[in-house]
Amino acid sequence: MSQKSIERLRDYLAQLPPQSQALLMRELERAVERGDDVAIANLVLEQLRKIVRGAEADEQIEPRSDDPARLLFRPLEPFLAETNFPTRPGQLRRASLLPIWQWLAREGAPEAARQFEAALAAATESGPIEIAARKFQLAAAEAILKIAGPSQDDRQRALSRVGPPSVVEDLLPIGLVLQAREALETLGSRLPSQIRVFADSQIASAMEALKLPSLQTPQLLPFALSLIAQRLAAPWQIIRLAIKMAASDDELRVAATPYGIAVTIALHDLSFVAACLRTDIRRGHFDYVGEQLKTLHDGVRGLRTELDLRNDSTWGRQLTSVRADTSNALQSEIDSVPGRVRRILRQRADKDITAGAKIDASEVEDAAALIDFVAVCRTYASELAINEVTLRTFSDLQHYVEQSTEGLVQSLRGGDARVRAFRQQQVKAAIRFCEVLFGHDYASLMNRAAENAVTGERKSSRAG
Repeated sequence: MSQKSIERLRDYLAQLPPQSQALLMRELERAVERGDDVAIANLVLEQLRKIVRGAEADEQIEPRSDDPARLLFRPLEPFLAETNFPTRPGQLRRASLLPIWQWLAREGAPEAARQFEAALAAATESGPIEIAARKFQLAAAEAILKIAGPSQDDRQRALSRVGPPSVVEDLLPIGLVLQAREALETLGSRLPSQIRVFADSQIASAMEALKLPSLQTPQLLPFALSLIAQRLAAPWQIIRLAIKMAASDDELRVAATPYGIAVTIALHDLSFVAACLRTDIRRGHFDYVGEQLKTLHDGVRGLRTELDLRNDSTWGRQLTSVRADTSNALQSEIDSVPGRVRRILRQRADKDITAGAKIDASEVEDAAALIDFVAVCRTYASELAINEVTLRTFSDLQHYVEQSTEGLVQSLRGGDARVRAFRQQQVKAAIRFCEVLFGHDYASLMNRAAENAVTGERKSSRAG
């Protein structure tokens, strides 16, 4: 692939939301391990790592399926967070893996690390590699739990040799997940690949699958719940496990059970989606806005209706914050749309149009995307507290674009021939906006009217 093509690929990947980058990276790594399209997968992975982790980290972690660190930490994959957004219970920072691997190889479990790398060099089949990986995972878990345990003498000094505070924070959970690998894999095998609706029968099945003593500890239960949430078509529905366990929708009773952490998980994930939405809006990326708005709308409505939350409680304030932050970001962008449309469609006097004046096609498409963004917001307006501004703006856009399109079409029938090309560009932009606002049929009608206006003017000129 040429350097220019690679640059275009990297630009595209950089525009993806963080959660999409994480999902794509995970799927590509699995494809490499299966041997599917290895060359392409490794190329895309290389660019993703440069974006997500930075060039320096990318140079240190080779994109190989037989990388000892990757094999060691494979059980952690479902729980890894790829961005700088704060983690929640049941999540681990991918950035913590390299320092922990280096500490294990240096002083945590150096002999086990050497044996593991030797086994990788000698093994030619997946079976022996898997056995060696599991042996090293247990050795790594033992070393981690030893240094992270409360009985460790001079614990802080020992932990400081592992890495910065964020890495130390992930150390104990990583050790526990490695230790409980079989239990987590058993849970995963008992769950459907996707749970479209988390109804009573599915909740009962999930609770039955969770009946493994090792998963009921405060440290591991969040990871077990995270596994379940990943299988849900609507992840916010994980709160239903907590409500079922508490036999009540009262937040105090729900919070009093170990499963109350499910509500914290749901709220954190909604906060993350809201943050991604705000970032995409600032960057002018609207490809995923509809999906993000639906996730936020359904999640906010679900938590508000299925849980009896108090406005002054921690959970209540978190939910209010998600709604308020989302509403402010959306309202600010919605308010800007009419002005951008008017700048393109505003009818000017012939003397104010310079020869060779042009309308930037990308600016037209950006404005069309914003109009579509307003239309999408209408669907979710009430739950996200943007009902008034969305309805008003969409109505104003419809009225303005309809009137402007008719006026611009009429302007094609006369006027200075010197500016006709610019008028036609305006009409083309107006018809593009009509397609978004009124549909294809109306846009086609206005397009025919524009063609007739130009044709009629030419006939009139020839007749004269």
